Amino acid sequence: MKLSRKEKWRLILEAFITGSVVLLLYFAAFVILQWIVTTFNSFFYSMGFLGDIFLQFQANEYIIGTPFIVFLLAVIAGVFIYWRLKRRYRQYELQHIINELHYIAKGDYTHRITGQYGEDMKKVVESIHVLVDSTIEAMEEERRIEQSKDELITNVSHDIRTPLTSIIGYLGLIEENRYSDLEEVQKFTHTAYEKAKQMKILVDDLFEYTKVRQTTTPIQIVSFDMIQLLEQLAADFELEAAKKEMEIIVKSSVPTLKMQGDTEKLVRVFNNLLTNALKYGKNGHYIEMIVHAERTKVNIEVNNDGTNLPAEAIHQLFERFYRAEESRSQETGGTGLGLAIAQSIIELHGGTIQAKSENGWTKFVIELPLRPQKQLKEK
Repeated sequence: MKLSRKEKWRLILEAFITGSVVLLLYFAAFVILQWIVTTFNSFFYSMGFLGDIFLQFQANEYIIGTPFIVFLLAVIAGVFIYWRLKRRYRQYELQHIINELHYIAKGDYTHRITGQYGEDMKKVVESIHVLVDSTIEAMEEERRIEQSKDELITNVSHDIRTPLTSIIGYLGLIEENRYSDLEEVQKFTHTAYEKAKQMKILVDDLFEYTKVRQTTTPIQIVSFDMIQLLEQLAADFELEAAKKEMEIIVKSSVPTLKMQGDTEKLVRVFNNLLTNALKYGKNGHYIEMIVHAERTKVNIEVNNDGTNLPAEAIHQLFERFYRAEESRSQETGGTGLGLAIAQSIIELHGGTIQAKSENGWTKFVIELPLRPQKQLKEK
């Protein structure tokens, strides 16, 4: 730490005063000692023991005047002066740190306390920097959360407003008798009904997303056969796949695979993946669900050979409200929450999910433990 001129002069004055006080103490101690010896001399002289005490006093004077004693007293004085100056120096260090902290307290969080400090003060400065960095990180996280909330409100408002506008418009036409016949009334009500269903899907997905995003959300654990579950899902989507001229195939390295998990939520995951494959796998012919069983975990791939997604889309698929197609059409784009919900459910089970595009296939790779490690609620 660099001292100011004023602080340096104060240290010099401190050393001078401390040295003077030490010399005065030494002189006072010598005078007191001499008085004590003189007093005892007089006393013992009256008692007839003058010779021994006089010789002892002479010896004391000799000892006090030896170079060894002078050196020892000088060392003691030097140590005391050094201690006083070190103590004063630490006070200056502390004052410098307090002055620097005022800049940070005023909101300049990028400011850092500079200078060379002693070991103890250096630890204090490092702790302050860690605390400031933690505060900045917490503030940034709070900003991100607030921004995320704003984006959530904006996206939900947009997705709700569009069908709601249609509902109000068509019902307004009926309310104002602006229709030609009963068939047109039925057309208006049917459109309003379809738009209302879109709103319900969005609200349901939003509720499910907020629920599964909480790491404390309990999941109902049961034992089940993953191969059987996937084959049942393939059968459920068979008709829809046929309409798209696609075929769903289940491949597995084992005939059965017993594991534990919340089947209701896992079905939701694979429903979302199959729905996306049918929706976005244009010009594709196959959807494959491939199971690779290991000792403690299982890897499941949901692949389709449709048109590959662009690289920038792959990295954003699991962001909420993200849609691979640029328009936010609910007829083709859904709510944009499906993959975010799938990711949260997989993470609740202690697993991972990632997307990639390679060799003409769009792949969603899921890794799940056969027995979840975290404490989960069992049926």
